[in-house]
Amino acid sequence: MNILVTGNEGFIGKRLCQKLIEAGHTVEGFEYKENVLPDPSAYDWVIHLGAISSTTETDVEKIMNQNFEFTMQLINLCDQFGVNLQYSSSAGVYGPLDKEKFKEDDPCLPKSPYAWTKYLIDRWLLGAGLERGDFSVLIQGFRYFNVYGPGEEHKGDQASPLTKFEKQAKETGIINIFEGSENYLRDFVHVDDVCDAHIQMLNADTNGIYNVGTGKTESFANIANWIAKKHDATVNTIPLPNNLQGQYQNYTCADITRLNKHVNKQWKTVKEYIDEQ
Repeated sequence: MNILVTGNEGFIGKRLCQKLIEAGHTVEGFEYKENVLPDPSAYDWVIHLGAISSTTETDVEKIMNQNFEFTMQLINLCDQFGVNLQYSSSAGVYGPLDKEKFKEDDPCLPKSPYAWTKYLIDRWLLGAGLERGDFSVLIQGFRYFNVYGPGEEHKGDQASPLTKFEKQAKETGIINIFEGSENYLRDFVHVDDVCDAHIQMLNADTNGIYNVGTGKTESFANIANWIAKKHDATVNTIPLPNNLQGQYQNYTCADITRLNKHVNKQWKTVKEYIDEQ
């Protein structure tokens, strides 16, 4: 297949392009430029990953223009030219949902501008008949849970706890975790597993929004302790920063029943990943 990947220089985009090429697809990339849209007409699929992904971004107009307006225009272009589309959403749309596992039709309460832009796209598509098949093309939205793995080092504070803890352990011998980290439980999903889900879904004749996670949780404290043990480091507790107060999801866990109807794989665990490093 001929596939256009937006955000191809990002953490997930770069890895996905590699995996698509290895799977025999022809891939081109597109990086966001203000007031410039790609021409999707020559492709079988567009995989739209390009976005401002910082959960602490406060420039609402900037994030709305790039994450919402650009995505809306790209969806309409793909529909116009008959090109199938996958796009990245986020588990951040759920907010502080009080459930053991998050399902795609659960109520959403996004807490950051980033999460709101993802929710608005999901909501617009569902309202426009995504799950009824009212579009002329296939459209698949993926609500990523906490993606981690090689290639995210450049993200700094926005990198996963695994990458940050590993860096701290190697550079200083001290891993800093927030107070109460034993209660911060997240569904961590390896970037290669995310890429596999994208690739398998290219052959799924289906529309809709899908959780992309493992269906299992791990605490920040456990992860820090495993990495500390491996690198002979110590774990230090610090207060939660003010800019994260009220925006921090204490818990995420994906119900992947819907995704599992189309994707067949074993999801890598955090412990397996740490042991491999």
